[in-house]
Amino acid sequence: MARPRLHDDALRRRLLEVTSQVVSAGGPEAVTVRDVAARAGTSASAVYALFGSRDALLAAVVEEGYRRFADHLAAAPRGDDPRADLLALGLAYRRSALAEPHFYRVMFGGLPGADDREPPVTDRATFRVLERAVALVLAARAGARGQADDAADAGRSPADPAAPDGAPPAEAAREAALALWALVHGLVSLEISGLVPGTDQERADRYARTLGRLGGALLG
Repeated sequence: MARPRLHDDALRRRLLEVTSQVVSAGGPEAVTVRDVAARAGTSASAVYALFGSRDALLAAVVEEGYRRFADHLAAAPRGDDPRADLLALGLAYRRSALAEPHFYRVMFGGLPGADDREPPVTDRATFRVLERAVALVLAARAGARGQADDAADAGRSPADPAAPDGAPPAEAAREAALALWALVHGLVSLEISGLVPGTDQERADRYARTLGRLGGALLG
């Protein structure tokens, strides 16, 4: 007979939720295993059994935040219009942050001593989703321009004609995606900090307008 599980997935999720709220309110230094355990209605030994250490618990909270973020991006509608799909990703970014601001703050707030452990945001699967969406927009725009006028001159590289400074397509998509990420991150961070005026609907409408205008400008 299989041994009963002493600590299940539900407890693990509860501990991650509680820890994210503690970090969001007081920073990583506010987290203690004993306090998190008490808030979650369990024991410190259960926390150690599930995560091994306080640092591992904090790292797991970051990963859980990115997992939930990825779920929001995956739920964004897809269609035949690359620009509309890209806008949908931007709206999903905001929905994710507003739905779980505590995880959002942990994901992007940084953890002490995590510099060597945390991958750059550009290495995250969530960034690659955005990067691919941007690449599709650039490719569609290139096609609309006649594939760089058939590469114009015989001696010119058929790199993405929309790429700034003649950059190759992959580099152009990466740079544009990073700029777009910075745009939406700034807008959303201001909003969850309570610094954007207006009603919920007014803020949502303003975000969509800004994303449409400035996002389009960043793509050229």
